[in-house]
Amino acid sequence: MILFENSIVKLDYSPATDILEVAYPDLHGYLLPEIKHTITIMMDYIKNYDVKKLLLDSTRTLISVSDEESREVAMTLAAGIMTTRVGKVARVQSPSREVEQTAQGNISHLKETQQLPFELRNFTSKTEALAWLKG
Repeated sequence: MILFENSIVKLDYSPATDILEVAYPDLHGYLLPEIKHTITIMMDYIKNYDVKKLLLDSTRTLISVSDEESREVAMTLAAGIMTTRVGKVARVQSPSREVEQTAQGNISHLKETQQLPFELRNFTSKTEALAWLKG
């Protein structure tokens, strides 16, 4: 069921599996304020539905911002998730080498600077990611 949708994200929640699927947004400079606001909205839905499993799908993500701006979005997202009861986050990788390099740098930075209260794993397919979340 669709909990929320705007021009940035669609929150697709499955109560049967307690998995919230979110397509990771395109990162363009002019969208950054709206992306940060949307992350706040997303966290409200995660808290209200007491979501424990999150699937971030980066397969279609485009990035046209600096590494610093991308990292800031990733840190905002991680900080938001830390305020919820999410225990598992599965990320489906992008086929773009550039997007993946940026994402891996952000994930490494997160793990070095934060004590993450949730498991975070990368997958090359949505099927694998869902199987891990359900397991």
